[in-house]
This record gives sequence, C-alpha cells and structure tokens, in this order.
Amino acid sequence: MIDHVYISVTDIDKSLAFYSEALKPLGWSLFGNYDAASGPDSVPDLYGIADDAYLSGKAVGSSVWLRQRKPGETGLYIGIVCDTNELVDAAYAAAIKAGGTDEGKPADRTYFARGYYAANVADFDGNRIEFVHKAWNPKRHP
Repeated sequence: MIDHVYISVTDIDKSLAFYSEALKPLGWSLFGNYDAASGPDSVPDLYGIADDAYLSGKAVGSSVWLRQRKPGETGLYIGIVCDTNELVDAAYAAAIKAGGTDEGKPADRTYFARGYYAANVADFDGNRIEFVHKAWNPKRHP
C-alpha cells in the first residue's frame, strides 16, 4: 500500500483531470489542495487525490499529490494496489480513455510472480502508473 506520493507535472489542470478519471474506478477522488504559503519553503503547492479509506479516516489509506514540475525534473513510476483483476482492467481502461498512453495491457505478469496481474500506462508527462492485483494480498475494502 502507498501512503502518499508527489508527482511533478507540467499542467496541473490537465493532470488533475487525468488522475481523477483514471483512479475513479478504484474509489479515488480529488479532495483538496495544500497552499505552499502555509508551510516551509521546501514544500510546494500541492493538489490532492485520495482513496476512500484515506478520505473516510476509518482506515489507513493512500494519497497522491500533484505539484508543478520544475525544469530538469524527471517523471515517476508508481504502483497502485487493486483488489481484483477486474479493477486492474477498469483502471487501465479509464486511464486510456482519459488520454493515457498504453505501456502494457492488462495481463498476468508471471515473470514477477504467480498471481501477479497488472497493466501499465503513462500520463502526459511520462509518469508511469502500474495498476496491480497480487492474488496473495488481502482485500483492502470489505
């Protein structure tokens, strides 16, 4: 499970639209912004997207924070836990529909391990997302 990740992007609005649609099938949604003026100089403006566990406060959840990319920064790769193969498929389809680029259609990835099912996409800035269901993981949501 991921707690939080910063993703540096070139277009905040376009990227917020992409991530909110790509992660919607997994119960994620936009939830707020962090204003850099309210904290230390090292923390930039941030734009948050979180899963329903994080938003409810009833369980440990995950969040992603987008930030404006600075010249010379590179992209990111992040793995997002899915509770079923069908959710991998749904998230992949939503990401492609939202404008993502295919980097590996949903499939068993037995070269990693038996029961490892995943799909990969890239966003507009080359950040890579892996939607993954590991058969041995317990379900995160009842």
